[in-house]
Amino acid sequence: MLNRRRFLSLGPLAGLLPSLTFGASTSSITTQSASGPLVIATWKQIKANEAAIAVLSKGGRALDAVEAGVRIPEADPNDTSVGYGGLPDRDGRVTLDACIMDEKGNAGSVTYLEHIMHPISVARAVMEKTPHVMLSGEGALAFALSQGFKKENLLTKKSEQSWREWLKTAQYKPVINIERHDTIGMLAIDSKGDISGACTTSGLAYKMNGRVGDSPIIGAGLFVDNEIGGACATGLGELVMRTCGSFLVVELMRQGRTPQQACEEAARRITSKQEYKDVQVGFLAVNKQGQHGAYSIQPGFNYTLYQAQDNRVLEAASFLK
Repeated sequence: MLNRRRFLSLGPLAGLLPSLTFGASTSSITTQSASGPLVIATWKQIKANEAAIAVLSKGGRALDAVEAGVRIPEADPNDTSVGYGGLPDRDGRVTLDACIMDEKGNAGSVTYLEHIMHPISVARAVMEKTPHVMLSGEGALAFALSQGFKKENLLTKKSEQSWREWLKTAQYKPVINIERHDTIGMLAIDSKGDISGACTTSGLAYKMNGRVGDSPIIGAGLFVDNEIGGACATGLGELVMRTCGSFLVVELMRQGRTPQQACEEAARRITSKQEYKDVQVGFLAVNKQGQHGAYSIQPGFNYTLYQAQDNRVLEAASFLK
């Protein structure tokens, strides 16, 4: 599974592909739509989707669904790219980034947050309980503690051992899609047709201390416009930030592109201006009609889609074959 932190040099990653298509040429894709709740997440996230579905099946808000969904990998010690168990930076510190956005255009974000297992819930608290959008570092931690979040050690023995092994050479040699896993971005549509999104990560493994990628940046790692749709990104965050990737996808949908077409164009904006052969970036998108799209620069990006009472992992189409 792909590890966001293991590819400091990865770039444009996966986007989403229509629901019944596996590796098909995107030019022949017919994007499908369906009524009812929808959840879509980057990578193989069956359990995360199930947690989100449990909220939606009871008539809950999309906002509550995406928060519940991404909390699953945040608490998984075997997931080395999100939350507890995440691989540390080069100084051995586990620092987390997350953001959340609701159907009303409200947003909350935390960056460089340490010692808190669920940064997505802190991001939601920033959105709902402060006049700000983003809190960072010591300020984010102080706020989290003031809201009752528990301070704990997130560096597992497994991740610490991997870090100490890395220190022997301290070299970045990312392998694209080696783990087929990464930061989790999730979008949901509830029974009212409202859209929300969430994104959470522990960032690139062995990154420079203080580095923040696209995941907590509204408009880069995530963007939602309830009149149009939502989008999220995964992969090398620096490339996504330079193109305001998720905002671009939503704006392309506003101009009439399907989610699939919008994801493809966002990836092309990266490949047309930056070196992409050794990097990965991917986009997911949904619109108000329940259509979705997925696309990546490199092959090997998958995503999990719940729609029409079916929860499954699908392969995204890619710019490179």
